[in-house]
Amino acid sequence: MNFLNILLQAPASANSGLMQIGMIVLMVVIFYFFIIRPQSKKQKDVQKAREALKVGDKIITAGGIYGTIRELNRETMIVVIEVWEGVKFKVDLNSVYAVADNSAKKGR
Repeated sequence: MNFLNILLQAPASANSGLMQIGMIVLMVVIFYFFIIRPQSKKQKDVQKAREALKVGDKIITAGGIYGTIRELNRETMIVVIEVWEGVKFKVDLNSVYAVADNSAKKGR
C-alpha cells in the first residue's frame, strides 16, 4: 500500500509553477481588456460631455430625469434644470449622465 501511494504521487515540476503564474497573468490581461479599459473609456467620454455642457442643452440625469439646462455654475458644480415649464431642479453637475438625443424624444 505504501509503495502504491508513492507511485501515484506526481513530482512537482518547475513548469507547473510557471503555468500557474502564466494563467494569473492571462486572467489579469483579460480583465483589463474586457472590463477595466472599456469602463475607463466610457468614464472619459462622460467627463468630456460634462465639460462641453452649456445653457440650453437637453440632458438626462443619473436618476433618469430629462430636462433643459437653465443655469450652469462650474465653480459650485450646480446645474439648474427645467423639467417642465416653471418647474426647476438643482442638481449636482456629476449627476448629469448624458446629453439627451432629440430624435428619441420625437418618437414619444
